[in-house]
Amino acid sequence: MRSGAHRGRSLIRRWVLLGIATVGFGLAALVVAVAIGAAAGVSATLLGLVAAIIPLGIVVPTFMWLDRFEAEPTRYLVMAFLWGALIAVLIAMTLNTAGQLVLRGSIPDQDSLQLTAVFVAPVVEEIAKGAFIVLVWLFAKREFDGVTDGMVYAGVTAAGFAFTENIQYLALAWAEHGRDGLTATFVGRCLLSPFAHPMFTICTGIGIGIAATSRMGWKRWLAPLAGLIIAVVAHAIWNVAAVSGGEGLIAVYLLIEVPLFLSFVGFAVWVRRREGQLIGQFLYPYADAGWLSPAEVEMLASMPRRREARQWARMNGGREALRSMEDFQDTASELALLRRRMHHSAADARALSDERDLLAALVARRHDFSGQVV
Repeated sequence: MRSGAHRGRSLIRRWVLLGIATVGFGLAALVVAVAIGAAAGVSATLLGLVAAIIPLGIVVPTFMWLDRFEAEPTRYLVMAFLWGALIAVLIAMTLNTAGQLVLRGSIPDQDSLQLTAVFVAPVVEEIAKGAFIVLVWLFAKREFDGVTDGMVYAGVTAAGFAFTENIQYLALAWAEHGRDGLTATFVGRCLLSPFAHPMFTICTGIGIGIAATSRMGWKRWLAPLAGLIIAVVAHAIWNVAAVSGGEGLIAVYLLIEVPLFLSFVGFAVWVRRREGQLIGQFLYPYADAGWLSPAEVEMLASMPRRREARQWARMNGGREALRSMEDFQDTASELALLRRRMHHSAADARALSDERDLLAALVARRHDFSGQVV
């Protein structure tokens, strides 16, 4: 009876939280839509919306690629995108406008706009985007396993923010300058710098990821703060170039932004490969204990070998075997990263129970695809 009552309360709590989130994001979407529509018009806003979707096809899959070894829950990724696209944008609109109004009282309008872009907007926007990563770290520790997760949540949140910001800039460009303005804005924001916001916020995500796997108290505070400061400075440098325009923008883009982007690409590749190595490192004790074979650990630590294993399961056992192999790989990744959290004293009180459940699930999934292969 108690167990049933507990499940009932959990279900009610889940629906209540879903309702609150739906209403909150819905109201934020309404406010943002009204604000952009009032400034640029409905038709221009709809045109900006369509154009702003295009860079999402580049940015979001990049972070899904980074998230392949141990995929984050879809609901959290959707919330990350919505937070960036709605809540962070609403916070930025409010505080940036307030900052500009304060500055406008003592300096000309154009100067107040530029100073806001350089000194106010980077701080406000990076804190607003980074807040979601902090919330996941604090309240969903079991889904936050380190630097990779910090980068993924940061990238998806920033992609949402850039999406709404692009709608605004594209709509205003069309309303004020027509096709030429829209084309120039689309090329500059959506084609040449689609990763600008994600690159800034990833710095915060890396800092929080370091803190999540650190045993040292000072590092748990210093790393997120350092990441946020780097994000703000990088964002401010980009905005300085944007407001200066012309040769200054081109110089910053070629000498700073392009090398920075290439560095982040290299870092993302390294982080993905390192996560595979960590999965192998923390699964080997289970191989020593007989839960896994050494060959299985080697397969689980390598993305190419994981793909080969899925292809083998599909060819020999069909879709059901493929699904069981995918579940086996996902369960093993969760187990390895749980073991890592336990090693860094970052796991919660349910860690041992979760470990037993994951081991049981691992055996069951292996039995499933083994029995389905013919």
